[in-house]
Amino acid sequence: MVESLAASDIVRCVDAARTYGRGRTAVVAVQKLTCVVRAETRAALVGPSGSGKSTVLHLLAGLEQPTAGSVSWPALGGSPLGRPGLVGHVFQGPSLLPPLDVTENVALPLLLAGVRQAQVLVQVADALRRAGVDDLAGRLPEEISGGQAQRVAVARAIAGGPRLILADEPTGQLDAAHRDQIVDLLLAVADAHHAGLVVATHDPHVADRLSTRWAMHDGSLVAESSC
Repeated sequence: MVESLAASDIVRCVDAARTYGRGRTAVVAVQKLTCVVRAETRAALVGPSGSGKSTVLHLLAGLEQPTAGSVSWPALGGSPLGRPGLVGHVFQGPSLLPPLDVTENVALPLLLAGVRQAQVLVQVADALRRAGVDDLAGRLPEEISGGQAQRVAVARAIAGGPRLILADEPTGQLDAAHRDQIVDLLLAVADAHHAGLVVATHDPHVADRLSTRWAMHDGSLVAESSC
């Protein structure tokens, strides 16, 4: 699945593996992962629960280090870890910081990236509007529903115009209308910023919107196909 090394590759995995623990209790979450994410990549990462999808996204984001093989980011000039704004990540579980309101949660990565406060406010307002949650700007995470929090997390991921967008079940708590809105938004932002997009999903309606399908089974990428 991997051709010769290209500087335009956003992420490149070669026989990457991630094992937790050691010895007889070790758990192999991902093994022999070989794939490339480019600016034109629009991939649905599919497979049963526990097949390693979330771990793959963490490896692509640089949040976890492979225990074997390699993960590199040629187009980003190295790992994005500690460099806010390069990767927009929508996590599967709750990820909003409870003490911060919606605006502050979305603004935090931009502020950490050194964006001027006036520009931060513009980008945050635009992201919240596009995610359909601008009316929640002043609310705390405990004051909004799970589906609303999911859309706020998407707004946070796209607010900085990232080079790579990784979304872990971003529509799991949404109805059909909001699901389609969020997929539209992720695709639009990826196109506008020439960003690679990988979405882990169980929803066939979401997977069908993406041009490539990566199938995971027991920690291995077993198939890659065009949709």
